[in-house]
Formats: sequence, structure tokens, C-alpha cells
Amino acid sequence: MAADFLVEDLEEGAVEAGNINNNNFMDPQSILKGKIAEDLMRELLEKNQVHVYLTSQKSLLQELEQAEASFKWESRTGKKLSSIPDFLVFTKKAKAFFIEVKFRSDPESLEEVLLIEKEYLERYWEAKIVIVTPKEKPYFRIVSPPYFSKEKKEGWPIPVLNWLPLEDDPDLEIDPKIIKEFNKLVKQYYEK
Repeated sequence: MAADFLVEDLEEGAVEAGNINNNNFMDPQSILKGKIAEDLMRELLEKNQVHVYLTSQKSLLQELEQAEASFKWESRTGKKLSSIPDFLVFTKKAKAFFIEVKFRSDPESLEEVLLIEKEYLERYWEAKIVIVTPKEKPYFRIVSPPYFSKEKKEGWPIPVLNWLPLEDDPDLEIDPKIIKEFNKLVKQYYEK
């Protein structure tokens, strides 16, 4: 089943974080928070005159499962398909790129996941990642490939995510007034 495949592809630590229940299904509240983040991001981009196209993998996964019983999701092609970013966007200057949207109540929890699972998003799709988080401002953060820079801490190289506030992304050129408007929505919809 598609749901089984998707659960296997979820982030390491999702069970520990309480996002997956004992039956290997995503917690409905986590699904809703993620969908709200995607919808907020899409509306924010469109309000800023960025053209947004959904690149959802859901229908493709269902069709493949029904038509191709022998298709292996663990294969390189399967992993590429399962990593399709959420949006293809065209900026005001007609620059095109992919965006993956993630919700995290704790943005640091995404860093470990990205260290392990960044290959296709970063190298194959060259996607920017937007995180929506109610924890602290900026509520909308973006990172472009390469996602990590190497810094030395006590002589050891450590990866550091290169997050920027969304309004500082040079490609999207988001109006700060629009960010303020959507920051209010993040507070409204993600308050505990």
C-alpha cells in the first residue's frame, strides 16, 4: 500500500517525536499541520506574485502501485520519485526551482533528518527547503543547496544548516509586509 511505503520513507525519529502511532500511521494532527504549512506557503508565494505549481507525488504513487506490482520503492528510481518536492515555482524574474515545505514545532529536529536524507532533495532536485515553525521568529525559514556548511567546533568539522529568513531569499524577493501577515496566521493556527 502507498501508506505503508510513505511511512517507511518518513524521517528517522518520527516515532520518537510522536508523529507516527504504533500502527505505522502518521498522527492526523501532524498531517494537518504539514498540510497547513504547505497551504500557507503556497498562498504566501502566490500573494507575492510567484507562480506555484503542485508537484505532488501522491497520485503518481497510487497509480504506480496499482499498475506495477514489481516496482521497487527501495530502488534508486523509487527513492527519487518519493522525494519529489512539493512545488515547482517561477519567480517574478522567471527563475524556476523546486521547493519542499516542512512543518516542525522544533526546527532543529529537521537538521538531523536532512543530514541523513538530503541526497535527492539537494543533489537531484536541487530543491530549496522552507520550514514553517511556530517556535520562534523567523516563522518561515529557507535553505538552498548546499544545505550545510562545515564549521569547526573544538577542532571537529560539524555541519551547520544555512537557514535564512524567507524574506532574505534573493530569488523569491518576498515582501516583508506579506511575511508579517502570514506570521500572524502561523501564530493563529499553530498555537497550542
